[in-house]
Amino acid sequence: MNPRLPARLLCAAVLALSGHLACAAPATPARIVSTSPSVTGILLAMDAPLLASAATTPSRLTDERGFFSQWAQVAEQRGVQVLYRNLQFDIEAVIASDPDLLVVSATGADSVIAHRRELQAQGINTLVVDYSNQSWQDIAMQLGKHTGLEHQAQAAIQRFDQYTARTAASITPATGPVSVVGYNIAGSYSIGRLSSPQARLLSSLGFTVAELPQALAAKVTRASDFQFISRENLPAAITGDSVFLLSASDSDVQAFLADPVLANLPAVINQRVYALGPSSFRIDYYSGRQMIDAVAAHFR
Repeated sequence: MNPRLPARLLCAAVLALSGHLACAAPATPARIVSTSPSVTGILLAMDAPLLASAATTPSRLTDERGFFSQWAQVAEQRGVQVLYRNLQFDIEAVIASDPDLLVVSATGADSVIAHRRELQAQGINTLVVDYSNQSWQDIAMQLGKHTGLEHQAQAAIQRFDQYTARTAASITPATGPVSVVGYNIAGSYSIGRLSSPQARLLSSLGFTVAELPQALAAKVTRASDFQFISRENLPAAITGDSVFLLSASDSDVQAFLADPVLANLPAVINQRVYALGPSSFRIDYYSGRQMIDAVAAHFR
């Protein structure tokens, strides 16, 4: 244990909680730090006392600091500092931030699980969450449980649900099935499962989402919320009358429409291809609202 840390920051043991590892944290931490930009947006939506967050490498998905664009402005307004840049773990930066709760991801590029022994040695209260198999709402409730912010978590979920319901009432969804497609994302192609956050959100807006045909199941190279297939199998995989493109902008829509492999798709012939927005690759409170707005812009 690091003697220069206040006693309230010291953690006696690592506990197994709901399948995730966590140190016992104060009931109501006042200094929360996130090493996971993928979870930071959820903490902001809960109005948690967030001091700092790790930043990813700046790209079209972030601001100049490496904070995801969907919540970067909120973070700036609340004075959230960059913990460290480019997802390069910095134990000294963590110690200097003096957290009474450190939020860590179990998986993904922003995970610092490999450094958990260092964190334990410092006695830093650590909560590990897994966004690979949980919705942002599930993670919000887990964070709420371990921070005493259950009401704030529930309020964020309620605001999101109300926004979804209001938007659903204001649009006229496509009458036929729709496919959620990951098109040429780092050279990969995929079809969204019904269980994916994007498909569930489209269903909440009144759309009927089509999955990958069972006949193509043997051709899936890997599966998660999206089933990955080859480009040549993409025409057979897309059964929706309309297509929503994951993590896409208007330029991606134009590339999809111009792809000769896809020229005979009903969605291409009838120009029913829509971008879900660059931030739709992972749905949290803020990116979910951006995705809702992107869909509504085409169906009002």
